[in-house]
This record gives sequence, structure tokens and C-alpha cells, in this order.
Amino acid sequence: MGNEERIIGKHGGYRKLRSFQTAQMVYDLTVIFCGRFIERNSRTRDQMIQAARSGVQNIAEGSMASATSKKTEMTLTSVARASLEELLLDYEDFLRQRNLQIWHKDSPEALAVRNQYKSDESDTSDRSDPFAIKTANSQTAANVLICLIHQASFLLGRQIQNLEQSFLNEGGFSERLYRIRNQTRQSTQ
Repeated sequence: MGNEERIIGKHGGYRKLRSFQTAQMVYDLTVIFCGRFIERNSRTRDQMIQAARSGVQNIAEGSMASATSKKTEMTLTSVARASLEELLLDYEDFLRQRNLQIWHKDSPEALAVRNQYKSDESDTSDRSDPFAIKTANSQTAANVLICLIHQASFLLGRQIQNLEQSFLNEGGFSERLYRIRNQTRQSTQ
């Protein structure tokens, strides 16, 4: 089709999205956190892991669905963000119920996590645990994950805004089909 508009638009590419990478990190670190600090048979443990997993999986599924449904992509990206919000509440509950400190967003500790996250200079000695959740105490580990969830949520919020703008500018699959069909009809007449 050359430079012409394609019927099936671009889709996928989610692995390159910073929102996906951050949500995946949150998922991996949540598995570590729950393994260390949440009782094995606890329903909360299962729900925390599933909420983290849902954040990752919905970004991927939305990205793949984007070729034929921008609405589905926006919906699933919003579901990913909502799943991470659920997980955020679990971490806040964990800290509050144990009378542990919840870091203020501008505390030196939270700023250090954000700076490490933004600089991409995480501890390269263990890529599976760049924020040392395997060795941190429960208060530090939970707060680090809260910071990372906020980063993922922020990125997903921007992604949703971009999806909305893209939809307004370009339309969806049905509009593209109609446009291309009309162009084809006009060119054959």
C-alpha cells in the first residue's frame, strides 16, 4: 500500500513503552515483596500479585488490540492503570496496618527513588531487583514500590491522553475502513 493509509493500523510495540517496562518492574518486585512479607496463603498476596500482573497484561493486550480498536486500547490501558491503583492501596494498607511510615512524595527517600528511576542507573548487579527489594526492610520495600507505582500511573495517564488525542485526530478502525473504501471507490470510477 506504499504511502497510502493502511486498513490495519500499526499495533504492538508495547515492550518499548516506558509504562510497560515500569509496570513489569512493579510486577516482578511485587512477587519478591509478597514472597518476603505477605503470608503465603493470604488472599491479599494473591490479589496483590494479580493486580500487578493485570497492570502489565492489560498494557500488552491494549497495544495489540489497537490495530482494530482504539477504544479497546484506551479501555485496557485504563484498566491497567486501575489495577495499579488497587495495588497502590494494598501497599498503603500494608504500611498503615503495621504502623509503618508512608513516605511523603517529596521526602528525601521518595526523591531518591524517583531520581534512580529517572536516571536509569539502577543497581546493575541484579537487573531483576534494581531497587534491592530482596534485602530491604518491609517499610522501605513497600515505599519504593509505591513510588514506582506512581511513576507507572503517571506514564499510563500520559499514554491515555495521547491515545485520546490520536483518536480525535485520526479516528478509529471503522472510520479508517470507511475512508479507505471511499477512496478506493473514487479511484475506480
